[in-house]
Amino acid sequence: MNPRITAVTAHDDYALLLTFANGEIRHFDMKPYLVYPAFEPLRQIAFFKLVRASHGTVTWPKEIDFDPDTLYLESCPAKLEEQAA
Repeated sequence: MNPRITAVTAHDDYALLLTFANGEIRHFDMKPYLVYPAFEPLRQIAFFKLVRASHGTVTWPKEIDFDPDTLYLESCPAKLEEQAA
């Protein structure tokens, strides 16, 4: 089991800046997933920015969520300038 998410920030380029329980801050690109019908509402940037950290993962209204293990495994360490933002 990978660390769970404690905080999330959405960016205009459909990226998520994720803070994990182990202290890591990682960058996750949601663009490749927006082609799937389950994530169609996220194509509207205003809706995408409604993301919240909840129960160790990220969630949006309309019961949309994302697997926390995928978020960890498919993300990359955030650059220092992203972490400071």
